[in-house]
Amino acid sequence: MLEGKKLGVIGVGKLGEALISGLLKRSTLKAKNIEGSVAHESSVERVVERLGITAFTDNKRVVLGKDIVILAVKPQNMDKVLREIAPVLTPEQLVITVAASVTTRYVEERIEQDIAVVRAMPNTPAVINAGMTGLCTGLHVKPEHIQTAEAVFRCVGETVFVDESLMDGVTALSASGPAYLYVIIESLAEAGVKLGIPRDISTILAAC
Repeated sequence: MLEGKKLGVIGVGKLGEALISGLLKRSTLKAKNIEGSVAHESSVERVVERLGITAFTDNKRVVLGKDIVILAVKPQNMDKVLREIAPVLTPEQLVITVAASVTTRYVEERIEQDIAVVRAMPNTPAVINAGMTGLCTGLHVKPEHIQTAEAVFRCVGETVFVDESLMDGVTALSASGPAYLYVIIESLAEAGVKLGIPRDISTILAAC
């Protein structure tokens, strides 16, 4: 589903970088067909060096001519970004938002076009390509958009589609759940240390 596609990622921070890295490693997408945007000029070099893609501080430039546009910005910045790129978005594009709590309706209202919008909630293990992503669809999504979204996020783990009314629950369970497991592992490792096991070995035993 991603063969020959062009991708734009607005907000190449930690998650945006993980998604691009996973796509380059586990899909047919090529670096030459991916562009990303960052908030500050000083971050452009980081993105180019780590990922080998073209990067800008101009969000509109990243949107133009792309088949898929991923919005990986913070929720509090979403309104500004959507209003900025809305004039250059087209109905042929697929827009994917990975901002927590931002609904498909929220996005649709601000772009004011019949554009396919998919909402995604990947969890932290996505940064090592072992994540779980909950997905839901907006009003204008077609079967091919669903397949494309699945193909994107399967590059960083597994995917499930749910009704949007369940997305807050997905966020609470899947996105926050690993953090609690880390606490459990840390506690078990600490107990091992108190029993005389070296910390590095205790941590490995607790985690595995």
